[in-house]
Amino acid sequence: MNTASTTLTLHSGYFSQRSWFDWLFAAIVALGGAYAFARYGAYMDVYEKGILVAAVPAAIWVGWFWKPLRALMLGASAASLLGVLSYGGTLASADSVFWLKYFLSSQSAILWMSVLFFMSTAFYWIGMFAPRQGPVMELIGSRIAWAAVTMALIGSLVRWYESYLIGTDVGHIPVSNLYEVFVLFCWLTAAFYLYFEDRYQTRALGAFVMLVVSAAVGFLLWYTVVREAHEIQPLVPALKSWWMKLHVPANFIGYGTFSLAAMVAFAYLIKKQAQEQHWGRLAPLWLLGIALCFVPIAFRQRGVAEAGGYYWVGYALISALIAAGILLGRKRIAARLPSLEVLDDVMYKSIAVGFAFFTIATVLGALWAAEAWGGYWSWDPKETWALIVWLNYAAWLHMRLMKGLRGTVSAWWALAGLAVTTFAFLGVNMFLSGLHSYGTL
Repeated sequence: MNTASTTLTLHSGYFSQRSWFDWLFAAIVALGGAYAFARYGAYMDVYEKGILVAAVPAAIWVGWFWKPLRALMLGASAASLLGVLSYGGTLASADSVFWLKYFLSSQSAILWMSVLFFMSTAFYWIGMFAPRQGPVMELIGSRIAWAAVTMALIGSLVRWYESYLIGTDVGHIPVSNLYEVFVLFCWLTAAFYLYFEDRYQTRALGAFVMLVVSAAVGFLLWYTVVREAHEIQPLVPALKSWWMKLHVPANFIGYGTFSLAAMVAFAYLIKKQAQEQHWGRLAPLWLLGIALCFVPIAFRQRGVAEAGGYYWVGYALISALIAAGILLGRKRIAARLPSLEVLDDVMYKSIAVGFAFFTIATVLGALWAAEAWGGYWSWDPKETWALIVWLNYAAWLHMRLMKGLRGTVSAWWALAGLAVTTFAFLGVNMFLSGLHSYGTL
């Protein structure tokens, strides 16, 4: 009786704590889901209808769990709806309607996302070194990051609609190729960082996390110019499945949070070195510089130097300058960073969340493979490297939870995990081939 009473009290208290805006948000989400079901239900199979129905309470719960997401979802949805209505049923409107041409078409919105992420990174780093205006600069960087995530969502949602304007047989959720998933990676990584920023009330980590987001944006811009990757293409037969709507986003939550954890680990090692004055702990910077110098060589091996070789040389030089700046300003940076305990906790929680979603994505991928190719596992290069990523972080979590792994060793391990994750994400597409070779370079 007491247990039931306690459960009822907690349950009632949870709903009684909701504000009027919480309930307005829930009503808008429910109405949006009902409209989508009424308008597009005839085009959905039973699984897609199930996904839509489950998405409504999930979106409400997420918005209630972290309140800033309410404004993000409502703002991005409203702007996307304006963009969709502005098309008037024809893609030609993208060049004649002001809002579409400069802001709300998918390509315009994604370009705005790119510029805003670069600006956010710059403001975070200015805040890191500004003696008095640091908090203000970091706040501006944070607000710009929110704007970038919003534009990424608008670009993705409008692109989804644009694909159907090309043809009903072409239309698909924009997570099907390397261009689209890089956009997904950028905003997911930034959104998870912004959650931890709000949770721990510190913006100093933005300077580090936004580096990996800006690096992804740099690749995205190059890929757009060289491959004209922004063009919407029909899906190959294997991708014409509702599994894609679940598998790919879950996968990239893992990639994004693993990358976030690696940059937090990088910050941890910088702060640890500053406290102990141990030059050996600066090895991450030297390794980063060496790795970046090999970026142009890697792409030259793929025969695309003529199309983008100079771009990647410039990319490596800028990255080397950033690494040198971190090296020279390490004491100032370490003083602005949160405590080692906070850094360790953010690193752990990022990996824990990423591992959970990556596990789900791997299971979903096996089910999808069984449907598309007749087998759950085929030791395709992408599958093999996904397993390596999973085993790496499974071992990291096991050592932490069972053996109490903390400190420098765990930070090094998380940082090394970025190399493993990057190869699984991008390197397989560059150097290997297989059933998953949809986003070729």
